[in-house]
Amino acid sequence: MFRIPVSRRLAACLLMALPALVSAQPAPEPIRIALIEGLSGPAGLAGEAVWRNLVWATERVNARGGVPLPGGARPLRIERFDSKGQTEEALSALRLASDRGIAIVAQGNSSAAASALIDAIGKHNERQPAQRMLLLNYAAVDPALTNERCSYWHFRFDAHADMRLNALMELIREDRALKSIYLIGQDYSFGQGVLRQARRLLEQQRPDVRIAGDELHPLSRIKDFLPYAAKIKASGAQAVLTGNWGNDLTLLVKAAREVGFEGRFYTFYGNALGAPAAIGEAGIGRVVAVADWLPNLPTPASEGFYRQFRQRFPDPADDYVHLRMQLMVEALAQAIERAGRVEAGAIAAQLERADVTLAGQRGRMRADDHQFQQPLAVGVMDRQGQPGVPFDVEGSGYGFRVVRQIPAEQAALPHSCRLQRP
Repeated sequence: MFRIPVSRRLAACLLMALPALVSAQPAPEPIRIALIEGLSGPAGLAGEAVWRNLVWATERVNARGGVPLPGGARPLRIERFDSKGQTEEALSALRLASDRGIAIVAQGNSSAAASALIDAIGKHNERQPAQRMLLLNYAAVDPALTNERCSYWHFRFDAHADMRLNALMELIREDRALKSIYLIGQDYSFGQGVLRQARRLLEQQRPDVRIAGDELHPLSRIKDFLPYAAKIKASGAQAVLTGNWGNDLTLLVKAAREVGFEGRFYTFYGNALGAPAAIGEAGIGRVVAVADWLPNLPTPASEGFYRQFRQRFPDPADDYVHLRMQLMVEALAQAIERAGRVEAGAIAAQLERADVTLAGQRGRMRADDHQFQQPLAVGVMDRQGQPGVPFDVEGSGYGFRVVRQIPAEQAALPHSCRLQRP
């Protein structure tokens, strides 16, 4: 009988078993990012929009193999923590993320929550230097967070409120027919700051414009904005300036339409989450929004980016894409690769040097205050299909025609941050 030598038989067995051995290799451990956000309650729709954006951004990184590291490339994974829109719940979620060994936290849809998280992470990092954490902020725009309350462990990827307001003021300065304006906002640090800065800029740049009203309301608690809308109309204001977001914006503009207010809305988020559909025809030529990016930005790269997002999320209700969130994840992946390890201190040191480009939009982190520097766009609401409006918002039939593009150098503002580096 023909016999195969033992060594050859062993080699043959190993060769046959090789596919099974390869498939049995454990998958690379993901790099976890804790999304701490209001995913239910009044801010739930905004929180879910964030979730979709971050998932899409991580999918893009993972599709190219993940983040290269010395021990092998690792994928990114978002883990959800529902704060229910409450600061105390956000802090509880932070403790849970810490217990799970997650070093990277993402949050944004509340400056009050962001401020509390920044403080809590700073104290945590002092107590537990071997398990440090950092915060990526994509939407909390209280200017103080990168000025007097800045932290080495906090990086903001959205333009802060004063930057956005300066962009809106470019149009207000040019609107010589404007003689009266109503200021209204949410009663917390961000909303208060918007109105305070608006008063200052109007006094400096448009002293001829009368402030017909100046009002704050509770955050995410008002169900009926008709009394507020009635006051706006009765004031004789020709325009409204507001930093409202989420339901507080949608319900406000709906109420304004119901009472017959026909003035212009200068908004931070008028292009977002139901607002265009709520405003309808009354918003054409009258609702102004400022953002880091708008879908109708007239460049092929921007158009391609937007079409890709709509292919991934075809439901019109899911149509709210943030280019800054995509840049944030790209900057994180870049920083982790440069750091060579998943450790908050090493990542933070590299995030200070972040310089990323996507869809023709370039953003760079300013190391002195951890405020991302990027272009801004200002748009005016119009019907889809009109010149400059190939895309609508959420299937509403209305989109935003870009009327002003502000380069990053012009959008930048001085800061008062004095970072305490570890």
